[in-house]
Amino acid sequence: MSQQDSTQVKGCLNQTNNSGNTGGQSSRGEPKNQHSSTDSFQNPKPTHSASGESSSNRPSQGAPMDTSDPFSDASSSGTRPQLGIQLGPTYPIKNLKTMQNFSTEFDKKLIGHIIMLDVRIKFHSQGVIVPFQRTHVWDSKNVKLPHLYPPSHNKSHAPPSRWEATCHALRKLTKGSNSIGDAETAIMSYNSTNKGKWTFDALYLYGQRLHTVDNNLHLLIPKMAKLALELPDLIKQPIPLLRQQQNQAITMSQQQISSLLANAFFCTFPHRNDTKPGSEYSNFPTINFSSLFANEKDPAKLAQKAEKLRAIFHYFNTVTNESHDQDPASKPDGLVSFERISIPSSQLPDWNKQKMPLRNLHISSEGSIEKEGTGMLQVDFACKYIGGGVLKSGLVQEEILFLMSPELIVARLFTEKLADNECLKITGPQMYSITSGYSKTFSWVGPYNDCTKRDMWKRRYRQIVAIDALDFKNPKEQYTQENIKRELNKAFVGFHGKPETAIATGNWGCGAFNGDPKLKALIQLMAAAVAERDMAYFTFRNEHLAYEIQRMHEILTKNNVTVDKLYKLLKEFGGHYTREHHSATDLYRFIREKIKHKNSLL
Repeated sequence: MSQQDSTQVKGCLNQTNNSGNTGGQSSRGEPKNQHSSTDSFQNPKPTHSASGESSSNRPSQGAPMDTSDPFSDASSSGTRPQLGIQLGPTYPIKNLKTMQNFSTEFDKKLIGHIIMLDVRIKFHSQGVIVPFQRTHVWDSKNVKLPHLYPPSHNKSHAPPSRWEATCHALRKLTKGSNSIGDAETAIMSYNSTNKGKWTFDALYLYGQRLHTVDNNLHLLIPKMAKLALELPDLIKQPIPLLRQQQNQAITMSQQQISSLLANAFFCTFPHRNDTKPGSEYSNFPTINFSSLFANEKDPAKLAQKAEKLRAIFHYFNTVTNESHDQDPASKPDGLVSFERISIPSSQLPDWNKQKMPLRNLHISSEGSIEKEGTGMLQVDFACKYIGGGVLKSGLVQEEILFLMSPELIVARLFTEKLADNECLKITGPQMYSITSGYSKTFSWVGPYNDCTKRDMWKRRYRQIVAIDALDFKNPKEQYTQENIKRELNKAFVGFHGKPETAIATGNWGCGAFNGDPKLKALIQLMAAAVAERDMAYFTFRNEHLAYEIQRMHEILTKNNVTVDKLYKLLKEFGGHYTREHHSATDLYRFIREKIKHKNSLL
């Protein structure tokens, strides 16, 4: 990772310092005491929604304010206003289109995909998954797999190859019961150059805190080692690197992913430990788990890593489970697709000319993107290095998502950092865990039995899009025309394409990235309108924010404010904000006053 590009990843990692509590749902995946997703919160009638990346937008308390004028200011007081206009209930979430509404489109041939299994075998009807075979290569265009590591040129006095040393160490782990110390010994035996650099404190802390549900680690380590050793039999063709400005997709089986992740756990991937500027993979995220095992100066962060490991080990428990008692619907025997999408600047929208009205919006302060947004295009509030700090100390929206669905972590193996006109879409990942809390309050709650239906390619009807927002060290910078346009383009790249399912999202780019949730909500609504998608927006218990976004959406739609008109208002606000040199002016108040003034002239 180059030094100049490391700041955004650091921002992802540092979000834990900025938000100790999200004010969010009580658990991720299966929220506790959750209202129906179709219930509207008290009075408001929202049409679109936003979900929170941090707790910086908790509902404020205070006496309600009388706002009989629909255009009067209600947001600057810090209190939740009473409704001056009669807003109906939010758009019903049950009316939003999901992947199952477009099942025939998902059942079409996977055009342009590098498919890691032999599709000539009728796996979708016969349940047989056979790896596709093609000659392996060791080059800069493909993943350098551990079993392909070139042997020494000095054949007469050559030590065992790196893969031979790896196999020797892992085979030892497959025999009998093994401890965390045995795993450390194995990993360091073929990573000797990192002796004295790598520590395993988080892994040992996990071992000290074993819960009843986790107490089979001594039996799990041998299964994981066996899974890692199966890599040459499961991956029989090159895995392409998803490079910048290339539209390319990879589809692989969940079994193949599990073996790749087992190798990541045992730190077998060569050339992936050096991320210094100028190194071979400086533009890629890390993939070996050594950074997750490492010590932290802050004991709280070390404890958080140990909690992360509970989710990781539960995943491996599930994928190595050979019991016949396992629910067939939740068995990880399907496929997952990873698609990098790049749209050239010449093909991005001219936001001054987009005449589309805003689309339907469901907004709620209850629920979550992952649960209520099932079947929709779910937004991952990503870092440009996919997965952010999931293998370090980061524990915000993206990292938690990757812990709930660890198959997403494998994207770090082959996805170069995202450029401004790019996104990554993942179709078919399985959810394995229920988690609770956020950042410092994060904890693994228990297993999630994912019975989400599948398409004919055995991909679950779950699609996630990773889009990275800008990190604003100075929050005022987000209101410039250049940055508003950048965020609009990034959201459009993520939302563009078929099928046009609804989008499940929230406060993208807020929290540690200092985004204004009111601005980010409008940006996402505008991009969704041009992409012809409705939206479900979750504010994680922040009723005031949900009300504000709903009210603004209502005003914009009732006054026929199209995307191009709203874009001009945002640009005008940016100029006004810069001239004022302070943040006293509220964006939504500014827009309401402009619309009110225009109406008074009619």
